[in-house]
Amino acid sequence: MKKLVFFFLVLVSMNSVSAQHNYVPSSENLKNRAWFEDSRFGVFIHWGVYSVLGDGEWVMNNQNFGLNEYRLLPDFFNPIAFDAANWAKLFKDSGAKYITFTSRHHDGFSMWNSQVSDYNIVKATPFKRDIVKELVEACREEGIKVMFYYSLLDWSRDDYLPTGKTGKGIIGRDSTQGNWDSYIQFMKDQLTELLTNYGQIDGIWFDGHWDKPEADWKYNEIYRLIHQLQPQCLIGNNHHLATFEGEDFQMFERDLPGQNTTGFGTSADQVGNLPKEVCGTIAGSWGFDIKDRKQKNFKEVLTYLVKAAGYGSNLLLNIGPMPNGKIQDYQQDRLLDLGNWLRKYGETIYGTTGGFVTPTDEYALTKKANKIYIHIFNPNQEKVIIKDFVPEIRNISNYDDNKSVSYAHTDSGLEISLPKPIDKDFLILTLDVK
Repeated sequence: MKKLVFFFLVLVSMNSVSAQHNYVPSSENLKNRAWFEDSRFGVFIHWGVYSVLGDGEWVMNNQNFGLNEYRLLPDFFNPIAFDAANWAKLFKDSGAKYITFTSRHHDGFSMWNSQVSDYNIVKATPFKRDIVKELVEACREEGIKVMFYYSLLDWSRDDYLPTGKTGKGIIGRDSTQGNWDSYIQFMKDQLTELLTNYGQIDGIWFDGHWDKPEADWKYNEIYRLIHQLQPQCLIGNNHHLATFEGEDFQMFERDLPGQNTTGFGTSADQVGNLPKEVCGTIAGSWGFDIKDRKQKNFKEVLTYLVKAAGYGSNLLLNIGPMPNGKIQDYQQDRLLDLGNWLRKYGETIYGTTGGFVTPTDEYALTKKANKIYIHIFNPNQEKVIIKDFVPEIRNISNYDDNKSVSYAHTDSGLEISLPKPIDKDFLILTLDVK
């Protein structure tokens, strides 16, 4: 019966989807956007058969695997230590409000029991369990919302050919089998599964547009399909451009909005007014890298979270679980450190607005009602000057002990004398404003 319902929905989507021009978000979608903007912190999870090789999520492309070689990996992917309930509890304890899980990455392997591709966790591995199902159910038990990362590009399917900017060295693909309409329909079918079989899903996080930026991705049809199946579902696309019609939030990869320090990011003039999310890693890579030597410390990830909030953006902080299903200890530690901090200072992050003063390497400001919170990244100095500060102030105090702090308006900006002595490397001041 479940299969009949699924294929009925697929047929409906094939016949009823038309261009989503002049997109007007539903009331459910607007409500979910408000939730998203208030949440401020989510956990990104990059996990798939690529984890077996311990060389990041791009290993298929970077090592120019042959299709037959790479397709041996599912036989080795048996994550018997995976415990969805433990993962969900960790995410809850971290203070995260949602997760974004890689349902399918660029290698084309699906982490759920897809009916339109046997190249998936249930049919192709000895594990034979639906990871997506278990993780969604566990997160729901903890009150964590779920979004799905879904790759637009595919290094394994022939109908995706000709290749885009990546995957050119992968051996064994048949260029005569390229069929763009077939590939688009395949994606529609898989998205229909994800949005039909797992209850409420709060977002789809697309990636890979940059592989074929000139292609006709049929976004009008795909976005319309998603919003028809689940009107509240938020759509974002990691294309590094201004948002396209039909999208509900804008993301920024390894960067802060408009900074483009990576060189491939979104330029300042392309930053829009939709809810924002920056994504970054605890490690150096997104997927598990056994030689990773770029592990971020607590202050680094905390500063990233606070700066993101200062831009009026969420932080989606990535972990890369090991192939056995365990999350490395140091990544768990970073998440739990953030959770401990957020239990004490979450008022200054959750449900706040930002963007009224641009964050710097010295400070970031967030606002809630008539309070402004100044997060000082280096409190061991005599004073800090906030440029371009407009609001009229009633009082400034130390968030921890509520003691008043001296300040003055100067030609340089709002000059605040920092309290002494400071035995920590992070300080929050509360400004009561009129």
